[in-house]
Amino acid sequence: MLEDVLLITEKHRTAGAAIIEEILKRKKDKFIVAISGESGSGKSEMTHVVAKGLRKHGIFAKPVHADNFYNTLPLERTEWRMKNGIEKVVGLGEYKWNEINRVVDDFKNNCKSSMPCVDLVTEQVDTLITDFNGIDILVIDGLYAINIDDVNLRVFIELTYHETKKAQKDRGKEPQNEYRMRVLEQEHKQVLSIKHKADLFVNMNYQVVPVKK
Repeated sequence: MLEDVLLITEKHRTAGAAIIEEILKRKKDKFIVAISGESGSGKSEMTHVVAKGLRKHGIFAKPVHADNFYNTLPLERTEWRMKNGIEKVVGLGEYKWNEINRVVDDFKNNCKSSMPCVDLVTEQVDTLITDFNGIDILVIDGLYAINIDDVNLRVFIELTYHETKKAQKDRGKEPQNEYRMRVLEQEHKQVLSIKHKADLFVNMNYQVVPVKK
C-alpha cells in the first residue's frame, strides 16, 4: 500500500531472520511465502524485513499486499459493510481471490502483471505494474494471505487486535469506534479460522515457532 507506515523494531528483525532461515531450507524456483495476522500485528513490517533480508543472500523477493485486493473500494467499504451486516460480510469473501491467483500465476510464469495498490492518503486505488521476470520469491501479506492455495511457506502472527491497539494507533489506523471494533472482532474470528494452515507461528513474544502437524 502506498504511504503505509512501517514501525520496524528489533523484534521484527529477529523474527524475520528466523523466517529467512526457514525459507533458505525450503527454497525452490518461484517460491511463495504468505504472512497473515490481525490488524497491527506486524505483517507489513515482517514482509519488508524478509524481502529486504533475502537480498543479502542474492535472492530477489517481491512484496505483494493481499489487503489491496478487496471487492469494495476503501471509500465505499464502511457503508457497504454497514448496509450488508458486518458480521455477515467481513471476512475471506471480501478478497478478489481470482485476481490474487492471477498475480500468483503471473509470478510463476515470469510475466508482467498489474495489480491494485491502495493509496492510504487519498484512499483511492491505483494500478501497479510489475515485471516478475527475475523475481525469485513472492512474499504476500494480508489478513487472509495464508488462505492462498499455491503457497510454499505460511506464516501466522498470533498477536490479536487486543494486543495490537497501540500499533494500530501509531500507524494511523481507523479510529477505535464501535464500527471499527465490530470489524476487528469479525476479522479476528475469520483469521483464526485459517490459523491451522500455518507452517510457522510468530508467537506473542515474536518468537518463530514451527507448527506441529
